[in-house]
Amino acid sequence: CLPIGVIQPECAHGYAITGKSMREALWYSSFVVWALGIVWIIVIICLAGRIRLAIALNKVAAEYLAMNPSTVLIPVVQALIGIGWCIIWFYSVSFLISQVPDGYTPKEAFATYSEAYGTESPCSIYEFGDHCQASPGKCTDKWPTGSVWKDPECDFGADGEALCWRCSPPRYILDVRFFISFFVFLWNNAFTIAIGQMLIAMAVGLWFFTVDKMKAFVVWRGVQTVFRYHIGTVAFGSFIVAVVEFIRYLMKYFEKQAEAQKNRVMVLVLKVVQCCIWCFEKCIKFLNKNAYIQTALMGTNFCVSAKKAFFLILRNALRFGTVAVLGNGIRLIGFLCIMSSTGCIGYVLMDAMHPDVSPFFPLILMLICAYVVSNLFMNVFGLAVDTSLQCFLAVEEMGVGGDFVPSSLQDFVKNTK
Repeated sequence: CLPIGVIQPECAHGYAITGKSMREALWYSSFVVWALGIVWIIVIICLAGRIRLAIALNKVAAEYLAMNPSTVLIPVVQALIGIGWCIIWFYSVSFLISQVPDGYTPKEAFATYSEAYGTESPCSIYEFGDHCQASPGKCTDKWPTGSVWKDPECDFGADGEALCWRCSPPRYILDVRFFISFFVFLWNNAFTIAIGQMLIAMAVGLWFFTVDKMKAFVVWRGVQTVFRYHIGTVAFGSFIVAVVEFIRYLMKYFEKQAEAQKNRVMVLVLKVVQCCIWCFEKCIKFLNKNAYIQTALMGTNFCVSAKKAFFLILRNALRFGTVAVLGNGIRLIGFLCIMSSTGCIGYVLMDAMHPDVSPFFPLILMLICAYVVSNLFMNVFGLAVDTSLQCFLAVEEMGVGGDFVPSSLQDFVKNTK
C-alpha cells in the first residue's frame, strides 16, 4: 500500500511504517514541506523580474567571455606570480623563524615532569571549576612551546633531590621580524588578488560600453589603464584587507599563548574574537571587490568608490542578493559540468589507449587539473556577472542607453526609461 499525494484510509495489510509516533512525525512534517513549497513559489513570483535580470546578466557575462577568452589568462598569471612569490617568501621566512635564541627555554633541570611540562585539564572545553585547573610548565609556558626530556645524568639540588627533567627549545620561533615579513606576505597576496579583480572589472566595463563589441580588444586596454591610473587604489584596498587578516592571525597567536598558559577562558574569548574578525574580513573583501568595479567604471579613488559601492548595494540589495544566489547556482553547475565531463572523457581516453592499465591515478590527476581550471574560469565568470550588474545599474541610474547595451539587457534598459 503506497498512497502518494492523496489521503487514504488505513491499509488493509497495515502500515509500511509501523510506529505511530513516526507516522505522526511524517504527517506533520509533510505540512511543513508544503508550507515551505508555497513560500518558495511566492518568493519566485515576487522576484520574477529580478530573476530574469540575473539570468540576463549571466548571459552578458557568457557573451563577454566568448568574445574575450584571453580574460581567463588573468587568473593564470595571478596564480603563477602567487606561487613564485610564496616560494620566495617561504624560503626567506624559514631562515627567520629557525633562529631560536639561546635563552628561549630554561637551561636548569627540574625535579618532576609536571614541573617542566605542566599539567593538563581533565575537563571538556565547556566545563569549568576548581577541578579543571591546569598549570603551565617551565618549558611550555609560551608558544611556540619547547619540549621536555629526561637527562640520564641527573643534577642534585641543595636538599639532595634529583633534578632530571630538562627543556629543549622549539624548532622555530615567531618574533618581530617574522610578523613584519608575514604582513608583507599578506599584503602581497591581497594585492595580487585585487589587481586581478580590477583588471577583469576594467575589461568588462570597457567591453560593456563599447558599441562594436566584436572589435573591442578590451583586455590589453584594461591592463594599460589599470597599471597607469589605478595601482594606488589596488594597493590601498589590499592594504586594508591585509591589516584585517593580520589582526585575525594575531588573535590566533594570542590564543596559542593563552593555551600555553592554560588559560581556557581567554582561549574561548579569542576564538569568538577571531570568528567576528573573520566575518568582518568577508564583508571588507566583498566591499573591496565592488569598490574596484566602481573604480573601473567611474575612475574614482578607493575611498570614493567604496562609499559609492556601499550605497549602491544598499539601494539595490534585492538585486544584488538575487544575482548572488542565482550566480552561485550557475557557478556550481558549471563547476560540476567541467569536473564531470573531464572525468568521463579522461576515462574513455584512458580505456581506449591503455585498456590493461588502471585509470584510477591518471583520473585523479585529471580531476585535480579540472578542479583548478573550473575554479579559475567560474571565478572570472562570477566577476564578469558582478561587473555587468554594476554597468547596468550605472546605465539605469544615469538614464542613458544606446547601441552599446548588450542585447540581453536592452529590454530592461527600455523599461527603466
